Amino acid sequence: MCQPLSVSEHRYEIEVGWSGATTDYRSYSRDHEARAPGRPPIPGSADPKFRGDPTRWNPEQLLVAAASECHMLWYLHLCADAGIVVTDYRDAAVGVMDDERFQQITLRPRVTITDPARADTARDLHSEAHKRCYIANSMNFPIAHEPTIHTA
Repeated sequence: MCQPLSVSEHRYEIEVGWSGATTDYRSYSRDHEARAPGRPPIPGSADPKFRGDPTRWNPEQLLVAAASECHMLWYLHLCADAGIVVTDYRDAAVGVMDDERFQQITLRPRVTITDPARADTARDLHSEAHKRCYIANSMNFPIAHEPTIHTA
C-alpha cells in the first residue's frame, strides 16, 4: 500500500532510459537520457574516461551542478529577504573525485550587488545558504564556498 506523502516530504520522479546491446564492455554506448514530465530531456553519458560521450552531461557534472544551483537558489532567497539586490550570480564550481567517491565540491560564486554598504552581509549570507542547501545537507563530503562580492 502506498503511504501518502507527509506535508514536509517532497518527491522527485525522473526516468532514465538507455537502449543498445552490452555485448562487449568497449562497444556499448553510454549515451542515455534523463526525463521528467514537462521538461526537456537531459542528454547523459559516462565521463569520457569511462568511454562516455564528452558532448553530453555525465552524472558527476550533474551532481556538481545540483550543489551549485541549490546554493545559488538559497542565496538569492536570503538576499531578497535581507533587502540585498543581486543583479548577477555566476559560479565556477569544481568537484573533486578519487577512483571511488567525491572528495569535495568547491563553489566559487561571483555575485554582483547594487549597494556596496551591504557587501559584508552579502558575503555572510553564503554561510546561511550553505546551511540551508538541501543538496549540501545530503552529501557525505565537504562542500566549500569561496564567494566574491562585486558592486555595480
